[in-house]
Parts: sequence; structure tokens; C-alpha cells
Amino acid sequence: MLWEPTVSALLGLVIAAVAVGRRPARFLDSRLALATGAGGALLGGLIARTVLGPGSLPVVLLAGAVFGAALLSLVVRAGHGPAHGHRAVSA
Repeated sequence: MLWEPTVSALLGLVIAAVAVGRRPARFLDSRLALATGAGGALLGGLIARTVLGPGSLPVVLLAGAVFGAALLSLVVRAGHGPAHGHRAVSA
């Protein structure tokens, strides 16, 4: 069955909801973050299920969660101020 990717999508949705709940200022739009987490995990779950075949639920869920979290990290707003490790050059 294709319920493994569906569970992966729900797992991605939970991961995104936790991320938005803990750091709401880091996301421009919480709906975009939730959709990205769920969609990324669904895509990761589908890819893992296609590659591995049925019957490998833990790996499919893990791959979906990792893929969803990776895509979710792309919609995080950059922090304010200079990047760590960079110093201003004084003349």
C-alpha cells in the first residue's frame, strides 16, 4: 500500500509544526513552512518506497522525515546581523 508516504507526510507536518511553534520568527509564512515540511516528507517517502519497495517502513519514514526537514530548512529566514565568524574590516 501507499500508506507509508502518507504517514511520512504526516510526520513531516508534525516536524514543521514543531519548528514553527518553537521558532515562529524564523519563518515568513507558517503555512508555507507546514506545506513544505509535509510535501517534502511525502516526496521523500515516495522516493524511498520506490527505491526500497514495500515492507521497509522504518527506512521510508526516516527518509521522508529527513527529506522534509531538509526542504524545510530552505524556507527558514536568515538571521539578522552579520554571519558568525565574519569581522568588519576597519580601515
